[in-house]
Amino acid sequence: MEYVKLGRTGLEVSRICLGCMTYGDPNKGTHAWSLKEEDSRPLLRQAIEAGINFLDTANTYSNGSSEEIVGRAIKDFAKRDDIVLATKVFNRMRPGPNGAGLSRKAIFDEIDNSLRRLGTDYVDLYQIHRWDYTTPIEETLEALHDVVKAGKARYIGASSMYAWQFAKAIYTSRLNGWTEFVSMQDHLNLLYREEEREMLPFCEDQKIAVIPWSPLARGRLTRDWDEATARTESDEFGKTLYTQALEADRKIVDAVGTVAKARGIPRAQVATAWILQKSAVTAPIIGASKPGHITDAVASLEVKLTPEEVEALESPYVPHGVAGFK
Repeated sequence: MEYVKLGRTGLEVSRICLGCMTYGDPNKGTHAWSLKEEDSRPLLRQAIEAGINFLDTANTYSNGSSEEIVGRAIKDFAKRDDIVLATKVFNRMRPGPNGAGLSRKAIFDEIDNSLRRLGTDYVDLYQIHRWDYTTPIEETLEALHDVVKAGKARYIGASSMYAWQFAKAIYTSRLNGWTEFVSMQDHLNLLYREEEREMLPFCEDQKIAVIPWSPLARGRLTRDWDEATARTESDEFGKTLYTQALEADRKIVDAVGTVAKARGIPRAQVATAWILQKSAVTAPIIGASKPGHITDAVASLEVKLTPEEVEALESPYVPHGVAGFK
């Protein structure tokens, strides 16, 4: 395993981050494809034993049960101080007023709820899951600053927003002397590269870590175009992401297959190697529902694509509309 600094911080994270949305009670929340605890634990253990020290979850995943499963796995399979544990806040956790969003009340309530479910006194990275249009960003940022000063989070990060919003948040914190976001968890893969226009250059300029979600495009980059899975059939959010440029997307998927076949490696390794070669990217967030998914993610660190291969993978791309948070 390779380790790098998380942006301009001194925190060291594995070059592969394990996304834990896959692990949770399938009867809770909206992820009917998630794995029960008995099926999740072997994969979490495999990842930790492979040297992946960076785990990412969220309060909303399977209505909190993902955090519970991840917390118990860390306790059983690792030393807490060896793990970089990330979670998120924003989405609705209960009905009625103040059950969602990024108000001071919501943040203070949800950090305590997450810590309880995770079975820990602190998280290493506390992220806002989306931009809250109904709460002043100053209120959100000061509340997050206070969470850090209370020792409940070591660092703060953000996910999926416009670059102008992220820049506004960074500079609002800077003007007020508040804790700044150190990471951006954004939507980036061979089928969706719009982040290359503004977000990636901004993060690279400001030395902010980029930890992309869905680097394999919900698995679309790992199999033939027409092949379906149980997740593709039941992943309602996923169905909204890759419908804008089907002809171009199919060419990209075919190109991944061609490169993989020529190298004699799985497609997942090619797609992950592509995102790892992006200079702004710190650690892609890999979902794993099978042991081979973790094996491929780790193996991708050894795959160095040639300029010709990168060109073949990228050339069919056409501009897309915003997808993933709008």
